Amino acid sequence: MVHDLADQLDLLIRSRTPILWIRSLEEERVEGLLERAAERLGGRTLLRWDFIGGMAGAPNLQGQAVRQPMAALSGLDGLPAEQGAILLLKDFHRYADDPGVCRRLRNLAVSLRQVPHTLVISAPEWQMPRELEDSVTLLELPLPEAREIGRLLRAIAEASGQPLTPSVLEQLTAACHGLSEQRVRQLAARALAQRGQLGIEDLTEVLEEKRQAIARSELLEYCPTEATPADIGGLDTLKHWLEQRHRAFSEEAQRYGLPLPRGVLLIGPQGTGKSLTAKAIAHSWAMPLLRLDVGRLFAGLVGASEARTREMIQRAEAMAPCVLWIDEIDKGFGGGGDGRSDGGTSQRVLASLLTWMAEKSSAVFVVATANAVERLPAELLRKGRFDEIFLLELPDAEERRAILDLQLRRRRPAHTIPLDVLVDRTADFSGAELEQTVIEAMHLAFGEGRELGEADLIAAASQVVPLSRTAREQLEALRSWASSGRARPASGAGRLP
Repeated sequence: MVHDLADQLDLLIRSRTPILWIRSLEEERVEGLLERAAERLGGRTLLRWDFIGGMAGAPNLQGQAVRQPMAALSGLDGLPAEQGAILLLKDFHRYADDPGVCRRLRNLAVSLRQVPHTLVISAPEWQMPRELEDSVTLLELPLPEAREIGRLLRAIAEASGQPLTPSVLEQLTAACHGLSEQRVRQLAARALAQRGQLGIEDLTEVLEEKRQAIARSELLEYCPTEATPADIGGLDTLKHWLEQRHRAFSEEAQRYGLPLPRGVLLIGPQGTGKSLTAKAIAHSWAMPLLRLDVGRLFAGLVGASEARTREMIQRAEAMAPCVLWIDEIDKGFGGGGDGRSDGGTSQRVLASLLTWMAEKSSAVFVVATANAVERLPAELLRKGRFDEIFLLELPDAEERRAILDLQLRRRRPAHTIPLDVLVDRTADFSGAELEQTVIEAMHLAFGEGRELGEADLIAAASQVVPLSRTAREQLEALRSWASSGRARPASGAGRLP
């Protein structure tokens, strides 16, 4: 990718592409990229401009055009045509809405095709004026790849006089994947200040840096979890499937030819363990769990939602390997799918998300949960979007027994309460409702100052009105949809009609 990007940049400059927009937050890295390109292309002159410092890179222009965006565009004027030049503009996207600046850019888009000069605008995001869409070429600058990170860490370690062993370099490089070059430099500087060298001890610092990056984004929530598959009653088919997918992340599976798993869609009534399953996957796989509230992707400004989606994807990949939990995806993309209510924003955001899910090569396992499958757009349910779709049904008798026993032993490890009557009285209860039954029974017993008994559990169950009664039509529609082969039952019994 690094060489491909360099080749692509060289080609754009050599073909006299007049105006480039390099989309990136990393100004220093963009500048370094252009410096190397200028050297490769015969020693072209690299000029730079920012709003505070003005022009830099040529003695006769030094400090000119301070706080003057329009004057900065004259930086290439008068340069000899035989000596190609690149002008890097920082902060410039903020001024492109000015009519004069916009007109000047359009004029340059024509005149620069006659000379070997290139205008480069560095900006993380830019709501480009419509008039410039045909004049500006976008070049994405992805986060540093392993080769770049490894080269950087090796150079820093050697400069400190403490070279890294190949195994430690490999581990640190993998851990730093997804961080910007600036963040990697800061982590290395911190390690050198603390211990005078880089080492395996820095892995904890790297993970903490990634967690802080997630917190700063306000798009994703880092969710510590202690849940395990043992905390889930039933769902044996789903658990077995997840064990297989976990093994697919190993190097042995990659050598075998297996692709990295994409993810799973969990559908079912509320309280059937969808959220708990997402948490258990992350903990049992020893991966960080990132929760996405789809509503956070949508912003009022045109184009902002798409930008937030790209940022979310970038930050999720920075934490890879990880589990990305898209909670209640039906509420985020269940507005009918016609795009009329929000100008098509939800459709564009969904399209970006689905394209990434289908094409991603990173170890990000997506777990999406949904309660109302009828609200989900058809393109989300198409084969290839997820590795599998599972229906989490209401637990059958054996699963209810397992859930009740699990909940009781969590709170009363030595309990000997018979469960036959209670299992019979809790037909069509969800897992969450069974848990609440146990808690309510404990309140009853505790309020009377005695030990929990079977009568308390039965009394508590009689006070619960399960969701299966209040939302019977929705549950029947869900079963009917899944019975057509669109979803696999998560339990071995498979209660589909």
